[in-house]
Amino acid sequence: MRLTVGQATVRFLAAQRTERDGVEHRLIDGWFGIFGHGNVAGLGQALLEAELTDPGAAPYRQARNEQGMVHAAAGFARQRNRMSTLACTSSIGPGATNMVTGAALATVNRLPVLLFPGDVFATRVADPVLQQLEDPRTGDISVNDTFRPVSRYFDRVWRPEQLPSALLNAARVLTDPVETGAVTIALPQDVQAEAYDWPDELFAPRVWHVPRPVPEPAALARALDVIRSARKPLIVAGGGVIYSEATEALRELAEATGIPVAETQAGKGSLSYDHPLSLGAVGATGTTAANEFAREADVVIGIGTRYSDFTTASRTAFAAKNVRFVNINVAAFDAAKHSGAMVVGDARETIKQLQKALTGYRTDDAYRERAGRLAAEWDAIVERAYRAGHQPLPAQTEVIGAVNDAAEPRDVVVCAAGSMPGDLHKLWRTRDPKGYHVEYGYSCMGYEIAGGLGVKLAAPDREVFVLVGDGSYLMMSQELVTAVQERIKLIVVLVQNHGYASIGRLSESVGAQRFGTAYRFRDGDGRLAGDTLPVDLAANARSLGAEVIRATTVDELTDALTAARKAEGVIVVHVDADPYVDSPGSGSWWDVPVAASSTLNTVRDANARYREGKRAQKHYL
Repeated sequence: MRLTVGQATVRFLAAQRTERDGVEHRLIDGWFGIFGHGNVAGLGQALLEAELTDPGAAPYRQARNEQGMVHAAAGFARQRNRMSTLACTSSIGPGATNMVTGAALATVNRLPVLLFPGDVFATRVADPVLQQLEDPRTGDISVNDTFRPVSRYFDRVWRPEQLPSALLNAARVLTDPVETGAVTIALPQDVQAEAYDWPDELFAPRVWHVPRPVPEPAALARALDVIRSARKPLIVAGGGVIYSEATEALRELAEATGIPVAETQAGKGSLSYDHPLSLGAVGATGTTAANEFAREADVVIGIGTRYSDFTTASRTAFAAKNVRFVNINVAAFDAAKHSGAMVVGDARETIKQLQKALTGYRTDDAYRERAGRLAAEWDAIVERAYRAGHQPLPAQTEVIGAVNDAAEPRDVVVCAAGSMPGDLHKLWRTRDPKGYHVEYGYSCMGYEIAGGLGVKLAAPDREVFVLVGDGSYLMMSQELVTAVQERIKLIVVLVQNHGYASIGRLSESVGAQRFGTAYRFRDGDGRLAGDTLPVDLAANARSLGAEVIRATTVDELTDALTAARKAEGVIVVHVDADPYVDSPGSGSWWDVPVAASSTLNTVRDANARYREGKRAQKHYL
């Protein structure tokens, strides 16, 4: 079959499927692309031909920013529990390197995305071409080599003969729950357009079976010995619980054993917020209930978590002197953390085996009753934060409360950076495993709208609420145009607080007095401390094609959200909030170094507090 490299790539990917539990999915459900001289004649032409000759085989959508389209692919993959993703193609040079941040985000979060950056001429007959970086030391490096450290698989196809192995390896990594992340195949622009005679079998339908590895019996036995010895066990549910569709198995395990459940950011939704054994968020952005149980836990059972510093409160959350860990994870790399008893296996299958083996084990009545009581006390705190009645501008917690009230159980909230992820982790009442989508592995400003677009593409039957602060909106809002173009419904709640609220709080906590965190004119003293900048983000959103509703009070916000649910297309609800109102505290800590020497009293005081916090850190050896 004589095809160009671009045509062969599109045709091969259209034939790939994934399968788990007898259910098949398209591996590559569509393409995003921004075309230039590095890909327009190769993958661009191939996608046009596919659209004309085989509609639906390789659906193409325009993007407005290369980083944004990778974020959308990551959001799509996460919503689909990593069984499907999107491919992204760019031209060479800045178009390619714009995707690097998105690649890092996907790899940090263990999310499959497939990237095809255009590359320089393989023949080198026209070097240096437009946008080519020359390296005087070697001729085989381009800017695309920056993808290597942020990709789980990287290849550059210098000759058509190399394409089959590159594509097969790409599909292997994308469908491996241990290895998955960003996959990058750099395609030189002349190679993309080169024709070659391909074997027909390359394009035959192929099914990649996503495994559910079962734990080694000896490893399971060691873990069971630790769990049975526990008087105050605690389950920490991470993203792996949701990706493996293990939430029902987790609920059954918790109810059978009486072990309460705390959740990471990626694992939020593993257990409904109102379940009597649900303690909610744990760690630096956790609830008082979860963190109290974490401090006292003698055995921590981590399921599908990578134990980030927010989950462990920088290794201060699990404070019992002889605390032990049982780590259930499909990746040995994560299962080995904190010197835990390693159980390498699929979360759902391992939980089922744990429950069967723990027949007869149960925490005492007082322990379970206390979990329910503390969770109820925290929920009362949430209710007060939702109804704070702060004047003249509402608190951010009230904005979150209004959105939570407007959202139905299967609706999805999307967020990524700023102060809102921490507030959402503590306060959002999650009722569905896929109802909470906060990117907090890379916590990338600008992810929100693009990620929300990906979520909606993956789950068109769910309402998607994107919560974004003005700082993140200014970083990347262009994919609003893509959503408008595709007639995709998004409800974007744009919270305007005229600066970096999260970093403002952090700056204050380290004694840096919120320096450089507010959007202000430069004043007469040469400092950025003048009047607020006259930025109208609502007008900006309207100029991009979105319908905009302005709200100045919580009541107006509630009405706006009601109207947004009934509307079609992209709706941006703009609301001002007070950046100086903190969410309820959870008595937790996060390790951010403080200047060890300063003339400022605020810094010296912060350093004293920091040294005190450091004393509580544990090595978990």
